[in-house]
Amino acid sequence: MNSENPDEKPSKLGFFDKNPSLRIREFNRFLMLRFGIIFALNMQSTTIYYWVYHITNDKLLLGLVGLAEVIPAIGFSFISGHFVDLNEKRKMVMICLIGYILLALSLFLVALPSTQESLSLDSRLYFVYFFVFLGGMLRSFYSPSMFSLFGLVVPRKYYPNATSWSSMAWQLGAVLGPLTAGFFIAWNGIPASLFTIIIIDLILLIPLFGIAVKPILKTVKEPILKSLTEGVRFVVKTPALLGAQLLDMFSVLFGGAVALLPVYQKEILHVNEVGFGILRSAPGIGALCTLGLLAFLPLKTNPGKKLFVAVGGFALCIITFGLSKNFYLSFFMLLFSGMFDAVSVVIRSTILQLVTPDEMRGRVSAVNTMFVSSSNELGDFESGVMAHYLGTVRAVVVGGCLTLGVVVFTFFKAPPLRNFKFEDHMDKPEKP
Repeated sequence: MNSENPDEKPSKLGFFDKNPSLRIREFNRFLMLRFGIIFALNMQSTTIYYWVYHITNDKLLLGLVGLAEVIPAIGFSFISGHFVDLNEKRKMVMICLIGYILLALSLFLVALPSTQESLSLDSRLYFVYFFVFLGGMLRSFYSPSMFSLFGLVVPRKYYPNATSWSSMAWQLGAVLGPLTAGFFIAWNGIPASLFTIIIIDLILLIPLFGIAVKPILKTVKEPILKSLTEGVRFVVKTPALLGAQLLDMFSVLFGGAVALLPVYQKEILHVNEVGFGILRSAPGIGALCTLGLLAFLPLKTNPGKKLFVAVGGFALCIITFGLSKNFYLSFFMLLFSGMFDAVSVVIRSTILQLVTPDEMRGRVSAVNTMFVSSSNELGDFESGVMAHYLGTVRAVVVGGCLTLGVVVFTFFKAPPLRNFKFEDHMDKPEKP
């Protein structure tokens, strides 16, 4: 565990008294790394969605982008947690970052005008889907590696506060990434956006090297099949954690509308590339505003009940967005959806950090990737398929209504989640 103790030199500033995790140097480097990687990945995904739709005008092919990432993200998560728990965490993050650098370089080469002249449209699409597939593989290892590293740079008593800042770094990247992608696409096309991603990924090696090598807490090796099933078994036997993951998985699966934003931009709202970037970043802007407030007004009481209110509010915003034909109303509905989602993200992430044993972080986080994180891409696929058969507006509205149904069902079927309290899980002893 990190040896720096924020309590040794209390700051005179009330802000740092309320946010003691920010006094930990390695955590600050962790935040830079988390922000940078999410920034680059959001730039990349925004560019790819724009690229695919504007060369095909096919909503179903747009949905297949999400499917191409979710298949490996789920499939490789069955084994990624096992290897993350057995290996040093900073090294695992470094391997993933180097993989992202090579992936960004490959996409850039495919997007070059000379490549487009020598390859057919189908060939370019196959390459894009193949590299998206590789990105899903990397993500299945990156997510549990970063989750495990978090627990090694932050003391347990600061988990709720540190989770808020970690979520803020994530959302800041989610806000600026799409905006930056929209700017570069409008300025000098898709290759310029993809080249910028390569530079950003290279720069991120600097804060990564600023984090010290961490101990491996899982020292007892066991048969791989037994190790792989332990993470799933732990989640299933922890009702609050299982309820939170299922709630998020189905709400994102049915309530995601981001994959259809290129359709709204071009056919419904009629705005340019910059407008597309603004819409794409609107949920992140709302989330960032909310997370800023949570730095001063942290969530302490009744987090379980607040989680259900937040997801319900998210669903109502998605329904309204689906019906809107006005750019400003659509923007604010996406903004408010991000505000509600930020509350649910902080609560779910804190629950995951508090109830997971240190020696099982990789495997439990891998399960989280399978059932929660991957629901974003699976939701993109679901949105594309529903839009193809039902129409864009019907697809978004039906998805929002299904999300409301999930909220009501889970509220009555998961009382441990509804009654969850942070303080009941914050007094466990730290690992040496």
